[in-house]
Amino acid sequence: MAAKGLLIVFTGDGKGKTTAALGTALRASGHGLRVLIMQFVKGPGWDYGELKALAKIDNVEVRQLGSGFIWEKESLDEDRKLAQEGFRQAKEELSSGRWDMVILDELNIVLSYGLLDEGEVLGVLRERPSGLTVIITGRAASSKLVEAADMVTEMKEVKHPYHEEVKAQRGIEF
Repeated sequence: MAAKGLLIVFTGDGKGKTTAALGTALRASGHGLRVLIMQFVKGPGWDYGELKALAKIDNVEVRQLGSGFIWEKESLDEDRKLAQEGFRQAKEELSSGRWDMVILDELNIVLSYGLLDEGEVLGVLRERPSGLTVIITGRAASSKLVEAADMVTEMKEVKHPYHEEVKAQRGIEF
């Protein structure tokens, strides 16, 4: 009997949403599962440790679809186009049968900024193949997505060194 594909959401104000998804991808890849990670905010040219490590794993593919921190921009026109093109690709991949797990990193952010239609996204998630697990990350998961999910984990910030003016550190933050 094939495993049931789950819809998993990692959300909240605290650190660790993407890290939790990547940890699950690492576990899945260790069992020979095929994993696709689609990053809706990070874009080509970003240099961080996860990309370097994941590039060494044959059954994991990463696609960077964004252009950077959308919350720092005045115009979201480019980001809207990138999100729509990224979701077009995601729809194809979700139904392709090529993957056992698809991670839609920072999709919650894209949805919270209104760059994609939430109803369409939820419809695509409902129609995915029954054995496909999808993980969605990012702050501000909507109540509709939370309701649709099989598992939701909310990361809560308790303490963070940024508040003490400690800058992001290689190997910890990127």
